[in-house]
Amino acid sequence: MEPTILTSTMAHVPGPVTVVTTVDASGRRWGFTASSFSSVSLEPPLVLVCLGRRASTHTAFTGVRHFLVNVLAHGQVGVARRFATSGIDRFAAGDMESCELGLPGLPVACVRVACSTHSVVDAGDHSILIGRVEETHVSGRIPLVYYNRSFSRPVPARAADDQRLSALHLAGW
Repeated sequence: MEPTILTSTMAHVPGPVTVVTTVDASGRRWGFTASSFSSVSLEPPLVLVCLGRRASTHTAFTGVRHFLVNVLAHGQVGVARRFATSGIDRFAAGDMESCELGLPGLPVACVRVACSTHSVVDAGDHSILIGRVEETHVSGRIPLVYYNRSFSRPVPARAADDQRLSALHLAGW
């Protein structure tokens, strides 16, 4: 399959916008933007995030004991773009603070999920970082979503839609 076809197809699958951070053994902070974040397991509590093997952060993240997934809130597009940009100090804005497990985090993120590295799985041109969830924080803010190559926000379902869907579920649909 042509990579452009798969890329175009997957652009139509909405994903959360995250900034994943860590600190290496020398104390250097690292971070990258990802939209491939998902839960994996409840027992044990595992999540995953994918990182390109050619990314400047790859070696750092595949060799650390802990990482923090910051699920960005609506209105944090600038943070997403900054952590997706190569060749800059992604932490220079000063908006990251010590959060769960002492890792750099965004205090106003929608959600933060602090993980110990469970495993790193080779997946073609990416690595899958599987983390065991150690701590979480939920702010209640509306998440930022990436869909069709642009940033967006989810539209909350109306109460009538919720009731109709519940009725369909109860009817076996």
